[in-house]
Amino acid sequence: MISRRGGAWLAVWLCLPALLAAQSAPKSDPPSTGDKPKREYTINVDVNMVVIHATVLDKHGRMVNGLKEDNFKVFEDNVPQKLSVFSHADIPVTMGIVIDDSGSMREKRQSVNAAALTFVKTSNPQDQAFVVNFNDVYYLDTPGDFAANMEDLKSALDKIDSRGGTALYDAVYASLDHLKLGNRDKKVLLVVTDGEDNASRYSFEELIKYAQKSNAVIYTIGLLGSEEPGGLFKVHGGGPRRAAKFLKTLAEATGGQAYFPKSLDEVEGTCTQIAHDIRDQYTLAYYPSNAKKDGTYRNLRVEALLNGRNKLVVRTKPGYYAPKAPIPSSVASSQ
Repeated sequence: MISRRGGAWLAVWLCLPALLAAQSAPKSDPPSTGDKPKREYTINVDVNMVVIHATVLDKHGRMVNGLKEDNFKVFEDNVPQKLSVFSHADIPVTMGIVIDDSGSMREKRQSVNAAALTFVKTSNPQDQAFVVNFNDVYYLDTPGDFAANMEDLKSALDKIDSRGGTALYDAVYASLDHLKLGNRDKKVLLVVTDGEDNASRYSFEELIKYAQKSNAVIYTIGLLGSEEPGGLFKVHGGGPRRAAKFLKTLAEATGGQAYFPKSLDEVEGTCTQIAHDIRDQYTLAYYPSNAKKDGTYRNLRVEALLNGRNKLVVRTKPGYYAPKAPIPSSVASSQ
């Protein structure tokens, strides 16, 4: 990626493994996006644990709070798993706000920017946040790796240059990498676009697989189709349908959700709903009974019961990729 401050973010992105190693030493946290400091909650897990962030709803679509560990059952490839971590705390996250800045977004950006600020204000004050604007290229527009305050975020969102195409896949891929620079255990992306990708070098399939491996939760907002009288969005034609399918697939593959507001006036409320969703999630973690490090995809299923009989709706990622054992140096050198 490219920083509008003049540096090349692409170089930073390509050198990310070295940067992550350098950042492993203890250091102070960047300032939060909120004004009031709060006690920080963390999830103490290790690389062998499978971590699941789950949203639980009743049959009316309302969030269900107050559940205990005994209310949940977790299955990996249909095999029950024993939980090692259970939490329903408001855990701070590292979040990226990824917004389409192509030519078709010109008249929508003011409303989208206001909604994005509401999203951050409604989120945990200890969250780390960055902004990526994209058209046929993509930019990290927060100073430094993360915004130091709300003014930084507003300034980043206001860097509008609505033109060109839509490198959506590339922007999300690079943003998933940038999440790794954050020191919050939970990672989230909010992606807002009004069309399908037409300028990326990464494919749909490559991005979905990378997102599944990232353990990030991705929420998408699609402002699709043409504006009809009355301000309603109507999805029509192959392009918007393909865009809607991608946004749903990306969100559902990571345990997030895709939203398609009927008007720009609904975007702010959608962002508020997403912020509450993130803060009200349950965190479950376990050591898989299948300890093979074979890089295979494992299917997940989480069930939640209320009063032992009322089955609740659980939204979470449908699976994950197991880690792959490194090739021994002696074998690698002989290949």
